[in-house]
Amino acid sequence: MHPKELSKKLFTEKYHKAPTLNVYAPGRVNIIGEHTDYNDGFVMPCAINYGTSISGAPRHDHIFNVFAADLNESDEFRLDQPIEPNPNEKWTGYVRGVVKFIQERCPEFHQGADLVISGNVPLSSGLSSSASLEVAVGKFCQELANLSLSHTEIALIGQKAENKFVGANCGNMDQLISALGQEGHLLMIDCRSLDTIPTPVPENIAVMIVNSHVKHDLVTGEYNTRRQQCEAAAKFFGVKALRDVSIAQFHKKEAELTALDVDVAKRARHIVTENQRVLDAVQALNNGDISRLGELMNASHISMRDDFEITTPEIDYLVELAQSVIGTSGGARMTGGGFGGCIVALAPTDKVDAVRQIIADNYEKRTGLKESFYVCTASQGVHKC
Repeated sequence: MHPKELSKKLFTEKYHKAPTLNVYAPGRVNIIGEHTDYNDGFVMPCAINYGTSISGAPRHDHIFNVFAADLNESDEFRLDQPIEPNPNEKWTGYVRGVVKFIQERCPEFHQGADLVISGNVPLSSGLSSSASLEVAVGKFCQELANLSLSHTEIALIGQKAENKFVGANCGNMDQLISALGQEGHLLMIDCRSLDTIPTPVPENIAVMIVNSHVKHDLVTGEYNTRRQQCEAAAKFFGVKALRDVSIAQFHKKEAELTALDVDVAKRARHIVTENQRVLDAVQALNNGDISRLGELMNASHISMRDDFEITTPEIDYLVELAQSVIGTSGGARMTGGGFGGCIVALAPTDKVDAVRQIIADNYEKRTGLKESFYVCTASQGVHKC
C-alpha cells in the first residue's frame, strides 16, 4: 500500500475518524553534483516516487502526538514548552527539530495535532528519507495553522533541523528538491542563490537506483571531516566557498595546496570539477545528449572515488556493472553522501532489464550482499493529498 493510503488508513483505525489533513513529500536521488551543496555550488537532483506521508488532525491542546507507522513507535511533546531532543529515539529529532524552528520563525504556532507518519523511502540508502520527513512535517505544520511559509522556507527549516537539532551537517539540496521537485524534470539548484532550473528528463530514459545495502550514517565523522576539508580549501583560496574557485584558478595553485595538505587539495579538486560537471550536464540535457550526460556522470564517480574518497568497493563494483551494459547510451555513479548507500544510473528504458540482470547475476556473488533495484520517475515536490 502506498504511504498516502497507509497513513490515512492507520489514522482512521487509531483515532476512529478520518484525518482532516494529508501531506506528502518525496525522497530524492541526485543525478550529478555531490557534496557541492554545502560548498555553495550546483546540484542536479530529482524528486522520486518514494516518499513520506503524514495524515493528521488538529487537537484542542498544545500537544503534538506523533506515531511513526514504519517503526511502530510514538513520540509526544508540547508546543507551549521548549522543545528538546528525545535522547532515546533518533527519528523524533527530525520532527521535533522542524516544529521547534517553525516556532522560531512563526512564534504564534502552538496548534497541537495527532499525526500518523508512513514512508517508503528505504532507510540508510542515501535517498533522503530524513529530508522527506522534515519537509512533510514542515508542510503539515504550515497547512495546520495556515502559516505564511513558502516551500523554499520549509526546506530551509528542514535543513536547519538536521544541522542544529539532529547534528548532521548536511547542505540544503535534499530538502530543496523534496519541496520544489517537478514532475518529469531534474532540477538544477544553485545552492547559494536558491535559483532553480527545471531540466526535462528525455523521453524513454529510465532513472535506476540500486541500493548496495552497505549501511551509512552521516551523523558520524567522515561527512563532517569532508566539510571541514572543503572549508580549509576555501580559506586557502581566500574565497567564501569553493563555488567561487574556477578550474583554471584551482590548477594555478594546486601544487601549492597539495604541498600543504594533499587530502584538502584532492577534496577541492572534486568540488571545483563537480560544479562544472553540473553546469555541463544542464547543457547536455537541453541538447538531449544523453551520451554526454553519461560521460559527466562517469567522470563524477571517478572523482568521488579518487579525490573525495567516499565510495566503497561494493559501490564501485555496482557502477562498473551498470556501466558495462549502458556503454555510451547513459551513465552511472554513486549518489548521496557516500560510504555505502546507492548508485544511480540513467539509460534508455530498453536497457533496464539488462542492467538489472547483470547486477543480479554478479553483485551478491562477489559481495555477499543482495542489492535492491528501483526504477524511478521524476516526481512532484511536497503537496497536500
